[in-house]
Amino acid sequence: MNRFDLLKNRNLSKWIGFLFAFLIFGATVWYSNQFVQQLKVEEQQKMETYAKAVQLMGSDELLTSDVQNLLIDIANGNTTMPVVLLSESGELNSALNIPEDDQADSLKMESIINHMKQLRDPILIDLGEFGKQYVYYENSPLLTRLQYYPIILILVIILFVYFSYWYFKTLKNTEQSFLWAGMAKETAHQIGTPLSSLLGWVEILKMEEMDQEPVLEIEKDIYRLNQITERFSKIGSLPELQPANLIEVTEASVNYLRDRISKKVDLRFNSDKEEIRIPLNVALYSWVIENLVKNSVDAMQNKGAINVYVTDKENSVIVSVADTGPGMPKKLHKRIFEPGFTTKQRGWGLGLSLAKRIIENYHKGKIFVAKSDKESGTEIRILMRKRMIE
Repeated sequence: MNRFDLLKNRNLSKWIGFLFAFLIFGATVWYSNQFVQQLKVEEQQKMETYAKAVQLMGSDELLTSDVQNLLIDIANGNTTMPVVLLSESGELNSALNIPEDDQADSLKMESIINHMKQLRDPILIDLGEFGKQYVYYENSPLLTRLQYYPIILILVIILFVYFSYWYFKTLKNTEQSFLWAGMAKETAHQIGTPLSSLLGWVEILKMEEMDQEPVLEIEKDIYRLNQITERFSKIGSLPELQPANLIEVTEASVNYLRDRISKKVDLRFNSDKEEIRIPLNVALYSWVIENLVKNSVDAMQNKGAINVYVTDKENSVIVSVADTGPGMPKKLHKRIFEPGFTTKQRGWGLGLSLAKRIIENYHKGKIFVAKSDKESGTEIRILMRKRMIE
């Protein structure tokens, strides 16, 4: 299974997870809504019973004392739902479960009654020769709260899921950071021993009567290996930043790579100044430039042009690596910096993620895709301040 199949499977798993979560939310909302509707029906039935009790008490029928007591209990049984009883002319006859202060305020009562009228049609009480009356009511406080329950529940679930995702992602990233840091330091340690031996052999070869040009080239590569070892040893620890000439360091990295990439790649370096000194960790910054150039070479399939140029701003400096490759879709502009993400058949997908960590975490700068399209290729920019902010 290649990396594209893995990406497809990962995306499919995400969509299945989203669908499952959507079904859970939908079922929760549906069940809660059904429960609310059932309570509404029960409250409607209670109010209809209340209206019948008031109608019987106001009729001219002879009722026994037990029946009258029962009707009074029914009429007084509602202790939660706000109720008003209006005459045919719209005058207020009585109010139930409404604060006395509100009843004393005519404007407030008018607002409450208008709100009740908007909620539902009234329940008619026919008192015969005494005329008709109309019952208006609001939902009980319990039902009102339950109507918002699904929304509150969903918000709580979303917050819980987000917190769980953040927590486990942070935990996973921390574990991965310790793992990669440990592997990097062990690699540096293992490389260090044979590297010291190679340096000794190079010094011996320099003393021999032979062509020194190959020896000097070997020495350059061994020096480079020593730099790589130093880089690996710094992973996981806070690197020291020392004032350095960014122009000189960037140009040196470009010059080193120029002789070690395809001759069909035109690698150039440009700068509007000869010296820009900023706080820098030379070993790690050089690693970033190498990773960006090598990614551009791979994207162009070892054929094209790469332009590395430095632009000086008032309080910052911009380093750009622009190639003439095929570009990439906009949806990948941020994903290429994620650990493990790669579109190549080989490699771990760590180069750009390490570059992002070195620039943003260690140098407090920014690295991003400035532009990318089929016509002009891809340009990645590094933005760093001239002075570090504590």
